[in-house]
Amino acid sequence: MPIPLLEVVAIDTYYGSSQALFGMDFQVYAGQFITLLGRNGMGKSTSVKSIVGLMAPARGSIRFNGNNINGAPTYKIARAGIGLVPEGRQIFPNLSVHENLVATAHNRQRSNSPWTLEKIYQLFPRLSERSGNLGSNLSGGEQQMLAIGRALMTNPKLLILDEATEGLAPIIRTEIWHCLAELKKTGLSIICIDKNLNSLLPLADQHYIVEKGQVVWSGTSAELSAQKEQLQSYMGV
Repeated sequence: MPIPLLEVVAIDTYYGSSQALFGMDFQVYAGQFITLLGRNGMGKSTSVKSIVGLMAPARGSIRFNGNNINGAPTYKIARAGIGLVPEGRQIFPNLSVHENLVATAHNRQRSNSPWTLEKIYQLFPRLSERSGNLGSNLSGGEQQMLAIGRALMTNPKLLILDEATEGLAPIIRTEIWHCLAELKKTGLSIICIDKNLNSLLPLADQHYIVEKGQVVWSGTSAELSAQKEQLQSYMGV
């Protein structure tokens, strides 16, 4: 059996004295697209924060590319090859599109075909048109494209998107889903949190439904489609 690229094993994470994750478990294999599904406040974003070092699990382990990253500083986790598109986008508002993209760009994983400005602009032509615009002057959809492009410029082995299309216009959502489909074709491993199940089903290899800080169901898109009615209460859709 292949070794998972990312392995989250029985992690418990707390906000102060309040426990948010209760033995969270899931894996991502190289080239796999997985989702974390569930209602708001069930632990999906806390799982992401635990992976990228924004929160330190009290128990359990997180291994990435064969190494234990549990509790490591965020910059070391990013350098190890995890790229984050955070909830709320969090682009640099006072930097231009161009400056946002090059600010944290690197190829520490020594990719043979690294992401470049040209490739990002091919993926998102709108960013090329607005390369000189400040981040604060972009629409929400353009900011999300920029957040994805900024993460890709770090040449990650794993891309995590927290609320990939939340609050975006339908036409922009379609563009983001097309982008994610193209990224999957390149073999990039992806974790996606989103509520648009119909868009996720054709893309995802494996789904994990999170309820009260733990995984209560996992399966393929075909299995999820077959059990959608029974699982509806968990997903809030």
